[in-house]
Amino acid sequence: MTLRRLGQFVGVIIVCIAVVLAGQSATSATPPGATYYVALGDSLSQGFMPPTGDTNEGYVDQLYAHLRQNQPQLQLVKLGCSGETTTTMRRGGICTYTDAASQLDAAVTFLRTHQGSVKYLTIDIGANDIDPCAASGVIDQTCVQESLATIGRNLLAILLALRQASGLGPQYAGMTYYDPFLAAWLLGPAGQALARQSVQIANKLNRLETFEYRIFGVRVADVSGAFQTNNFTEVPFDSGTVPLNVATICALTFECTPFHNIHPNVQGYAVIASAFQVVVSAKQD
Repeated sequence: MTLRRLGQFVGVIIVCIAVVLAGQSATSATPPGATYYVALGDSLSQGFMPPTGDTNEGYVDQLYAHLRQNQPQLQLVKLGCSGETTTTMRRGGICTYTDAASQLDAAVTFLRTHQGSVKYLTIDIGANDIDPCAASGVIDQTCVQESLATIGRNLLAILLALRQASGLGPQYAGMTYYDPFLAAWLLGPAGQALARQSVQIANKLNRLETFEYRIFGVRVADVSGAFQTNNFTEVPFDSGTVPLNVATICALTFECTPFHNIHPNVQGYAVIASAFQVVVSAKQD
């Protein structure tokens, strides 16, 4: 049995168990006619942008506005936490939630008490686990391997808890990450070496998360592809040329501005929202 087939088999079993467990304990606290979009994740799900911080112009807000055009009864439940890691999503420690120890606890409680009324759930998590591995300007490979292992364990636990709480009702969507460290390309040969290495790390993270998302029936928005992460084709840039992935990072994030910040600008968040729209609007497999 291949790894993919094994994952699909395990996924079917897990989701079936989740439906049974969820059905045993769920009680509804949903007003008549109300439906919900639950957004989980890190600062991207909050829409963080310098210098103001969390905003209402992130991909979640833009995706919600799109969905609500044809679903005016849809309500947004935004639980994301800037700085969240896969560990703090499970255990807490950064953001506070009413009657919940962590973002995951808050999400599980909401899903259980509104089962059957949650139409969409999106999630992005893991970048804050692994980004510190390149904080010094050099990629720490030991840190990368340890972080990937942590992400793998935690994401499985997070997705299992969510599915146990919600059953098969909501349409789930996760995302692959873009690579903000591509901006190091502009710093010369050493930066270009770092940029190439960072893409390899981003690909490992995205492959890991995509595999685990699919085990649990979570659709995957190709944000990495939308940001041209693996496209090193040279394009005009200022008075010279740079790879397309570098130019895209500069155009869609604050990395190449005086802020030197990894977060998307409004246009970048729109690109992420569009990637989610593709998978959220697609027919059920």
